[in-house]
Amino acid sequence: MKTILDDILQDVRDELNATKARRPLAEIRRMVPDAPAVRSLPDALTPGFRLIAEIKARSPSVGPMRAENIVEAPQAYEASPLVGALSVLTNALHFGMAIECLSAIRAAVTKPVLRKDFIIEEYQIREARAFGADAVLLMANVLDATRLQGFYELTRELGMEALFEVHTLEEIGQLPATARLVGINSRKFKATSGFVGKGTSSEKDFSLDYSAFDLAEELPPEALKIAESGLSPENIATMSQRFNAALVGTSLLRDERGVVACLEEFAQALEGKSENPDECS
Repeated sequence: MKTILDDILQDVRDELNATKARRPLAEIRRMVPDAPAVRSLPDALTPGFRLIAEIKARSPSVGPMRAENIVEAPQAYEASPLVGALSVLTNALHFGMAIECLSAIRAAVTKPVLRKDFIIEEYQIREARAFGADAVLLMANVLDATRLQGFYELTRELGMEALFEVHTLEEIGQLPATARLVGINSRKFKATSGFVGKGTSSEKDFSLDYSAFDLAEELPPEALKIAESGLSPENIATMSQRFNAALVGTSLLRDERGVVACLEEFAQALEGKSENPDECS
C-alpha cells in the first residue's frame, strides 16, 4: 500500500524534472561561486539549547499555516536569542514554498538557513548552495547508506553542513560515521493515514509518534542531536534534556497570537516559567 512518503516523492520527482528543464545543472554550477558565504549551522546551535525555526506555507499533516505568521517569521526568528538557525521548506506542492523563497529569506537574516526538502538528487544539493543555503536535510528513510555518504561528501565539498534525519534504529545504522548533526523526526511519513492531503486542514496533527524520540540515546555521541516535529512549550523542556536543539515550525506558524508570542512561551518553558504550557502546541 502506498504511503504519504511515496506520494510526496513522486511529486518531488515531477517538480525536480520541471526545475531541471527550466534551470539546467550547468546554470546551477555557474551560480555556485557567486553564492553568499556559508554560515556554520553547528556553531549556531551551540552552546546551550537552540531552536531551528521553520518557515513553510502549509504542511501535509495539518494544512495551511497562518499567512500573517509566515510574514512575521523571518524577523521574529532573527531577533530571538533562542533561535539559532532557520529552516525553509522548498517543496511547492506539499509545503507551498520554493528555493527562491529560501534565497530571499536568507538575504534578510544573519543566521544559517537550512534547506528542508526531500533531497533525492545531487542537483538539489548544488541548487541549495547556489541559492544561499548553509545546510541541507538528508533523510535516511529516502536515501540508502551509499547515497547518504555520497550526498554528505558533496555537501561538505560545497562548504555546507547536512542535518541527517532518522526515524528508526535501522536508519541510524545507515548514517555516515562523521555525521555532525542528526535529527529524530517523530512524524510517521511511511504511514498510510494521519495526513490531511493537499487541499484540506486539521486542528490536530495525527501524524506523530513521540516514541521515536526514545532513540536519542542511540544517536552518535559526538553528533549534535536535534528533535524534529511535534515540539511545543509543553514538551520542549523535557526535550532539552535529551537533545541539543529542536526544529519547530507548525507550533510557531499556526499560533493565533503570532510568532513572537509563541517564541516567548518557548523561552519561558525552557526557563521553567510557563504558566500555560499547552497554549502554543
